[in-house]
Amino acid sequence: MALPPTSSKGGVAAWTEGGYPTVPISAIPERDASGRTVWVTRARPKIDRIACPWLIRRFVDPLAVFLYVAPSEVEAVAERFAATPFDMDAPIRWSHRGELCTFDIMVEEFGLSIEPLLRLATIVRGADTSRLDLAPQASGLLAASLGLSRMYADDLEQLEAGMALYDAFYRWCRDATDETHNWPSPKKDS
Repeated sequence: MALPPTSSKGGVAAWTEGGYPTVPISAIPERDASGRTVWVTRARPKIDRIACPWLIRRFVDPLAVFLYVAPSEVEAVAERFAATPFDMDAPIRWSHRGELCTFDIMVEEFGLSIEPLLRLATIVRGADTSRLDLAPQASGLLAASLGLSRMYADDLEQLEAGMALYDAFYRWCRDATDETHNWPSPKKDS
């Protein structure tokens, strides 16, 4: 599969004809009065609770709203704001299943199983489930995520900072996996 077009020429038709993923409407939660999906999860995010919002904003709903609350408040907040809970221990649609983390589940159920996102899902799963052997990059993602958690006391500020982190990991997964850093640079013979 080639890289997606960078312009809107051809629109959705060109996108689907090119074999790029489209999210099934049935997978998208109801929208609020402003047309946004609203999601709720536990406070103090680390891996999945930053990775999933990144996936949703980049591939599903760029206007999505995320609420981080105490675990005991998730159900009440979900009800009050018609929010979709995710990454919880309770049996809900958007959470871990077996060996898979919530990010894996979202990639699959949103129909986003393209190679770069599958590669990223392996890294996220490794970092989120303490199986750092799944991908060499999982340790780096875990370290960066824990660092962000220490840098930001406000979960929404941490989410915004984490968006750039996941953009970078996605771009590496998409088009930089074969590139290496060549330091020291080879010396030319005189």
